[in-house]
Amino acid sequence: MRTRTIGNDTVGRVEVGAIGLGLMTFDQTGAQPREQLADTVRAALDAGVTLFDTADAYGPGEEKGAAAQGANERLIASLLDELGVRDRVFLATKGGHTRTDGGGWATDSSPEHLRAAVDASLRRLGVDRIALWQHHRPDPRIPYDDVIGTLKEIADSGRVRMLGLSNADPDQIRSAHAVLGDALVSVQNQFSPGYRSSRPEIDVCAELGLAFLAWSPLGGLGDAKELAAKHPAFAGVARERGVSPQQVALAWELAQAPVVVPIPGAKRPTSITDSAAAADLELTPEELAALDEG
Repeated sequence: MRTRTIGNDTVGRVEVGAIGLGLMTFDQTGAQPREQLADTVRAALDAGVTLFDTADAYGPGEEKGAAAQGANERLIASLLDELGVRDRVFLATKGGHTRTDGGGWATDSSPEHLRAAVDASLRRLGVDRIALWQHHRPDPRIPYDDVIGTLKEIADSGRVRMLGLSNADPDQIRSAHAVLGDALVSVQNQFSPGYRSSRPEIDVCAELGLAFLAWSPLGGLGDAKELAAKHPAFAGVARERGVSPQQVALAWELAQAPVVVPIPGAKRPTSITDSAAAADLELTPEELAALDEG
């Protein structure tokens, strides 16, 4: 698979597969037996996918509060150990989101929580240093400049190799970069054919040399009728090329800028194998122009 770069001369450069794997929906329920998840990890690595993205707030939907917090990190760490493939994976996680007892999501970007979140992720992932630790989402109760100060403290502590932001706007990215410098290497925002409002963030990342990790990059492409109605250009290119609309969407996202790394979710080997093939799908200028229109 083609690769893209995360990092810089100061913190080191890591070449990752141009398509990553989002782990939010990984869970060990009856619908997703452990062997299926292990097969998905194997298929991802075999296809050249090396960036795996988790978060301390990811956990099975039926679990509430503290029971869900950290469940995804523990699961992926155990799978990587079971398969003996840790050295093949660039593992990213996030902190600053919390799960509530009612099954919802909350934010906590207090210095105390973020410091504790890093330490807890280190334990759950079984590492001495987190490869990429990302601030999950702005907290309306905490000024963003204060959050940036806490991130600087975390970076200086040596507990993380690289820092990232998630769900940040252009001004927040620039403010963080001014303080964090080369410690900041990435921004993870939503981007897909049906959600294009993060285009300004992609431009800022390209300007500053930051990777843009596109979460939910396949949003709105699941249902064939909806796809034909809302994104006919993607459906048309897929038919002409004999590939899935998902591949077309990911290839279009990769073409937005050399810093873009889509991280589609997958729970089955066939899903991640199909997504990974998008890295080799070269769209023509005419196709890209049509896709840009819809």
